[in-house]
Amino acid sequence: MTREIIGVIGGTGLGEAFAKGRTTRTIEIDTPFGPPSAPLLELEIDGTPVYFLSRHGAGHRFSPSAVPYRANVFALKRVGVTTILASGAVGSLREQIEPGHLVLCDQLIDKTFRRAGTFFDGGTAGERPAWAVHVEFADPFCRRARRVLEAEAGGIGTQVHAAGTYVCMEGPQFSTRAESHMHRAWGGDVIGMTCSPEVRLAREAEMCYALIALPTDYDCWRTTGQEAEKHDLLGEIIGNLNRATDHAIRLIGTAIGRLAADKTAEGCQCRHALELAIWSNRRAALGELGPRLGPLLDRFMDEKT
Repeated sequence: MTREIIGVIGGTGLGEAFAKGRTTRTIEIDTPFGPPSAPLLELEIDGTPVYFLSRHGAGHRFSPSAVPYRANVFALKRVGVTTILASGAVGSLREQIEPGHLVLCDQLIDKTFRRAGTFFDGGTAGERPAWAVHVEFADPFCRRARRVLEAEAGGIGTQVHAAGTYVCMEGPQFSTRAESHMHRAWGGDVIGMTCSPEVRLAREAEMCYALIALPTDYDCWRTTGQEAEKHDLLGEIIGNLNRATDHAIRLIGTAIGRLAADKTAEGCQCRHALELAIWSNRRAALGELGPRLGPLLDRFMDEKT
């Protein structure tokens, strides 16, 4: 049985909270897609190995479009991570999803257009062939991991919504009011800028991925009839983010041990996403991609000979 290793992707504050009072080790790592946003922080929680990665890097230096998503997910795969628990700030598109709540997203509407969204393309310079690799993605977030998080949500101290559709926009600007109403009409529940291609790449890497969305405000669809002073509004948003982050830390902390003990993990469909996904000549594709993408394809490499 594969030992469960948990990866956590979030903001710097999340990593600092988990590291407090624990022995940690910083790991510098490189990938075929360059270095990740930040060094990995290795620690142990309740006997489970955990690797934390700051999505935006030290000092929040990467905008959502510039985050090296492929390097981030590849780095976590390389150190053996099997399940990723990610968090991210979002705006609420629904009255009942209040700032400070948590949302365990189950669906995605992807509006991004500037980001490399697969490990299997030809590279930015086109120096390699692009192979046809098509993973199933009808349910983008791992059902198993979401069930565990939902089961641990009772004592968190805030309402945890068991499902929600995440609209991922390119940014870095926020929505217009017309766009915000459109996203609501589409069925979106929260809107953010970082979920994709992170979740897509995790599926290609055969890793379970669950997202805890942290609503910080109502998106601009909701008006109160009063224009808040901008500095007061920013302070309120930051306060909501800090409160939601505290709740997410408690939820992730309680869920890690249960995820590690889950004996159904190896049978999860996320862990077998590539089995029927390589549509190109498998032997040729594995022969070209294997040496470059080893951690993603190691289990298939006996097929290329």
